[in-house]
Amino acid sequence: MSDIRNPERPARDIEVPPAPRPGPTAVAGGVSLVLLIILFTGYGLTLGLLYIVALGLGVALYHARFGFTSAFRQLMAVGQGQTLRAHMLMLAVASLLFAPLLAFGTTAFGGPLSGYVFPVGVSVAFGGFIFCIGMQLGGACASGSLYTVGSGQTSILITLFGFIVGSVWGAHDFGFWLQPAFVWKKISLADTSWGYTGAVIFQFIIFGMIVATTWLLERRLNPPPRKGPPSEHGLKRVLRGTWPLWAGAVALAVLNALTLWLSGKPWGITSAFALWGSQVLSALGVDVGSWYYWSGPHAGGLHTPILADRASVMDIGIIFGAMAASAWGGAFRIATELPWRIVIARVIGGVLMGYGARIAFGCNIGAYFGGIASFSLHGWLWGVVGLIGTMVGIKLRSLFGMGVPKLTDSSC
Repeated sequence: MSDIRNPERPARDIEVPPAPRPGPTAVAGGVSLVLLIILFTGYGLTLGLLYIVALGLGVALYHARFGFTSAFRQLMAVGQGQTLRAHMLMLAVASLLFAPLLAFGTTAFGGPLSGYVFPVGVSVAFGGFIFCIGMQLGGACASGSLYTVGSGQTSILITLFGFIVGSVWGAHDFGFWLQPAFVWKKISLADTSWGYTGAVIFQFIIFGMIVATTWLLERRLNPPPRKGPPSEHGLKRVLRGTWPLWAGAVALAVLNALTLWLSGKPWGITSAFALWGSQVLSALGVDVGSWYYWSGPHAGGLHTPILADRASVMDIGIIFGAMAASAWGGAFRIATELPWRIVIARVIGGVLMGYGARIAFGCNIGAYFGGIASFSLHGWLWGVVGLIGTMVGIKLRSLFGMGVPKLTDSSC
């Protein structure tokens, strides 16, 4: 496991985290309070509640150090499957919670509710593949980019910039990737006579097989254990320490289901990046509105105010939730120094992730987490090609002076 301030450096071996930092904690709390007042009074109850959910997501991601980038890298590099098993727990809990919500089909406020069920095809396979190459070079995935920026890892802003550029590029090319040759058929595991009950059982069997496979792989390779940063003990660990992976997995699953129940859609991140970048280009005079992405499936969305956009509101909430958590845990530090080769890697990685997420109908959250929890086959396809992309990304990391876990590395 790496230090939160520098993902390329091992965590410090000390007993407890530093003292809380009241300044950043107050900033995160103050900004969030103002945003909540604006959201509840100007944009409605749902967006205000979703911002609160997003704060919780930021806290959970930070305290559990819940990685998608590191989970795939540790598995493919040294056979360490502990974090991937936590993914399976997260997906299992989410599947159990999503099933009745999707079957009922109505939000908490009576609106329509549906999961992320998108077509399988070349667009998902290629998009997921390059996304996972990108997250190994970029140093973080979609959710990781947000919570590490919130915790003071300002160098990840480089990755986030590339992410936005790639998302806009993917939005520009979106119509090309929707051709019948690249997009095939929507397949939901719930579309059988067994319905959601059968889909849950089937997915649980797959989860169990993956867990068993990782255990067998670890017995064979004996990889180093996952090592966390300094932590308090007992109840203090909730606010000032590293949560067990299982706690992070359950928290993320519950909060994703709550997002689905409140808004009618699962948690998503990267559509906001396409919106932000496209609005900047539009302001500069580019005819973004003529792109199929904004004239077809997202018609009218280009002119949505940032605080009226669900994904944007939640992305902002994740950043400030992680900021508050890291500051109270004493780990918030502004980190700016970065070798030029890693700067290049992060820009390239961000662009690959942004483009891949757009054409694959989502990222590690929208496609992998949200897709599988929605019982969509495209989510499973994304996960499979993602592991292949991770192997390529691991090979490329050394070209940019980035570390790769070894079987003899106790910090992996």
